[in-house]
Amino acid sequence: MAEVTNEAELLKEKANKFFKEKDYENAIKYYSEALELNPSNAIYYSNRSLAYLRTECYGYALADATKALEVDKNYIKGYYRRATSNMALGKFKAALKDYETVVRVRPNDKDARMKYQECNKIVKQKAFERAIASDDKKKSVVDSLDIESMTIEDDYVGPKLEDGKVTLQFMKDMMDWFKDQKKLHRKCAYQTDKLTICGDTHGQYYDLLNIFELNGLPSEANPYLFNGDFVDRGSFSVEVILTLFGFKLLYPDHFHLLRGNHETDNMNQMYGFEGEVKAKYTAQMFQLFSEVFQWLPLAQCINNKVLVMHGGLFSEDGVTLEDLRKIDRNRQPPDSGPMCDLLWSDPQPQNGRSISKRGVSCQFGPDVTQHFLEQNKLDYIVRSHEVKAEGYEVTHSGKCITVFSAPNYCDQMGNKGAFIHLRGSDLKPEFHQFTAVPHPNVKPMAYANTLMQLGMM
Repeated sequence: MAEVTNEAELLKEKANKFFKEKDYENAIKYYSEALELNPSNAIYYSNRSLAYLRTECYGYALADATKALEVDKNYIKGYYRRATSNMALGKFKAALKDYETVVRVRPNDKDARMKYQECNKIVKQKAFERAIASDDKKKSVVDSLDIESMTIEDDYVGPKLEDGKVTLQFMKDMMDWFKDQKKLHRKCAYQTDKLTICGDTHGQYYDLLNIFELNGLPSEANPYLFNGDFVDRGSFSVEVILTLFGFKLLYPDHFHLLRGNHETDNMNQMYGFEGEVKAKYTAQMFQLFSEVFQWLPLAQCINNKVLVMHGGLFSEDGVTLEDLRKIDRNRQPPDSGPMCDLLWSDPQPQNGRSISKRGVSCQFGPDVTQHFLEQNKLDYIVRSHEVKAEGYEVTHSGKCITVFSAPNYCDQMGNKGAFIHLRGSDLKPEFHQFTAVPHPNVKPMAYANTLMQLGMM
């Protein structure tokens, strides 16, 4: 017995080493092996929970934190981990309950009290928002804007619209202006033979500029599709989204934007975009972004052969392209159903479906992909939503492609970025990889909710 315990400890130490090197997949592997030898060790579950948090597998992180507390209900770090997992999933009341437990056990723990107070503030804010919500049709922020009365100050020397229109020169000037960490005037901000598909950019503005450097600026001859998660985490999300919206206005038929799970209010509140917009502009500006995000398409079908969406396929069989066209997308996504799946689901190597590692939607296997493609007469799907070491991954016998375009994600993952070219009548994908470029010294998550900045530690 002692020998097994010692071997488990050695595996834990090996996992810890990989964790410190930010190799979270191997850390998870060796924590799991330690747990196979000693499944009654709360620390192992807690450590693996944190590794899952770092890889955004919030459902798995929550399960491990819960298991740690089943093993040892007095293990305080388990309450921390479970609270962080629930916060990441937007389950603020459940998180508050665990923070209350920690504060009760450790009344002099300043860090615990601060997290409890921050979480309590969010719960009260949500309750207040529900209390004042009206059943009447919500009035658009646009109705309260008077853009004509906004004056551009004499000392503003940045990019300006030409007769209220976005031009290519304006876009070039704006990208250079943002590159120097300068702010676009609010009046302009409010009015903003191959296809290239890009995945998540997550506020990494300088990597977005690098994509355009490598692949050329968008144009009628160089169309782009950006597959969601433009904002959050990276601290230049405002610059990313204004640049993308600008090109959408300039080339409406040749520049396409799909909604990701981070183009939603809950994610923006936790992971930085709301805080960044309020810091750089106003709360009203964030409300307008929120409205626009709700109108973004959820999927795009290319030449009746390739379906592109941010997350993936569905929790139930039988979903058709016509079903997708009928989705009422002008809302915050529900917790289940096709809209939720399009934004949140992930592929898995084994057949069938399983519970999502994220705690939202599901994981779907190669048989699910094959059946969906056959039913809808499609060749393959392209999705994003997951960090990949090489920037892309081809699974399900070539029928499911993942592309991720935020290299060295959050300045810590060390991954490459990638984009895809689709050419010709067969739309055979060509993959192009790139690495991260330097950016100004503003750390990722700089505008995120305080609890999210501290809770992952």
